[in-house]
Amino acid sequence: MLEPRDEWIKKRAYAIWEEEGHPSGRDAEHWAQASSERIALEKTVANGSAIDIKPKAKRKTAVAAAAVAEEKSAKPAKKTPKKAVAPKV
Repeated sequence: MLEPRDEWIKKRAYAIWEEEGHPSGRDAEHWAQASSERIALEKTVANGSAIDIKPKAKRKTAVAAAAVAEEKSAKPAKKTPKKAVAPKV
């Protein structure tokens, strides 16, 4: 099982990868960046200014957001039935 530190780095590296638009072949760079961010965080905590920084939450990518918007626009609006009006006699 991964240690909490490695888990944090893994999640942060994934977030960086997503933020950069899912480039291939940059995993080592993302891991190194996340690792250096974690080291900086640990130094901050060691200096007494403890703040709990979590990896950025997953966000919808531009492609996923566009797909959701397209799906919403493709659905026809719900029609509400009109009330029947009795003819005047």
